[in-house]
Amino acid sequence: MKEFRPAKKRAEVSVGESVRILRELQELSQSQLSVLTGIPQATISAIENGRVNLGVERAKVLARALQCHPAVLVFPGWEVPLEHAA
Repeated sequence: MKEFRPAKKRAEVSVGESVRILRELQELSQSQLSVLTGIPQATISAIENGRVNLGVERAKVLARALQCHPAVLVFPGWEVPLEHAA
């Protein structure tokens, strides 16, 4: 290896896709996430499919259940410099 070059982003992830990805990584169904959050399963489905906006309050509730920061859900494509990453 002559030089190190950071990887380039290859795919855009929507807000709904970020919710689905985090939910699936934790092996939760939409119904299970609904029970954890109090958000109806149909609303979770609509968020994941981009038919309903996530919104700040829903982002906070979902983030608590998915054990992540709300910004991870709201800004899935945000790039953070390596030295500032947690």
